[in-house]
Amino acid sequence: MKEVWDDIMGANYYWMLLSLVFAIFSHLFRAMRWNLLINSLDYKTKLSTTFYAVMVGYMANTAVPRAGEFARCGVLSKKEKIPFNALFGTVISERIFDLITLFFIIFLVIAFQLQSLGGFLEANFTPLINNIFSNLQGLVTFFVITLLCVIAIMVTLKLVKEKIKSHPLYYKVMGFIEGLLEGIKTIGKLKHKWMFMFYTFLIWLLYALMIYFPVFMLPETSGLTFIDALTILAIGSLGIVAPVPGGIGAYHFIVKAILVEIYGIEGTAAGSFAAITHAGQTILNIIVGSLSYFYIGYLTSREKPLNE
Repeated sequence: MKEVWDDIMGANYYWMLLSLVFAIFSHLFRAMRWNLLINSLDYKTKLSTTFYAVMVGYMANTAVPRAGEFARCGVLSKKEKIPFNALFGTVISERIFDLITLFFIIFLVIAFQLQSLGGFLEANFTPLINNIFSNLQGLVTFFVITLLCVIAIMVTLKLVKEKIKSHPLYYKVMGFIEGLLEGIKTIGKLKHKWMFMFYTFLIWLLYALMIYFPVFMLPETSGLTFIDALTILAIGSLGIVAPVPGGIGAYHFIVKAILVEIYGIEGTAAGSFAAITHAGQTILNIIVGSLSYFYIGYLTSREKPLNE
């Protein structure tokens, strides 16, 4: 801990501050991209309001995993009078597209750095694959039981369909689902598909720069290249999407493993890099998210919603 603390105290934070500037711009482009989906629903939103909602979402994610998706939709729904379910549908579309992009980046990283990554992947994924195949009978049993349960539920719903329809709650639930599906379909109805792709490219480019510039904070990591940063982003993102608040622990473990096992960075410096970069992003999300919540909740409360 003393060595990590010495690294934290001796780091060149100019590079971390530059990284946080790129983080702000990535969140801004995320808001702009979200606006494209929302506008496809024939609703109007201000870029500033959408940006504040996005930042409130990032703040919420630091406390409860994936709560940010609900938080940003709730805040924007209340402010601009847009149905929550439709907004949540757009977020699902957005996240599916981001997941596809992430897997594409992981594929490129593995393809172009197979020699460097081969040992790391073998050491970390071979035990997992072996465990899967050693428990194949249990997995097959689980999937068969799950499939039978799904079939039983579908048959039961079909038999009692008319009874369910007579319940007032049925129409509320169906209305919510229809609005949700309408939001999900927005990605197919986009008028500016290439703009959506361009914003996505900028978001992930800025994410990579957010990782790249902090490598110059510490002497031990300063020799890493942009491609190395892209590798850390691709594999390290799996720690952020893990079901823990803000990726705490999972992100640190994965990033440290990448730096030590792939690039031969000394363990303490690798842990310090993971701790500083994660803390910087977390502090940014909490501060800007809190200010955004205050602004959107109180200072703009008297402004007339665009969709009234």
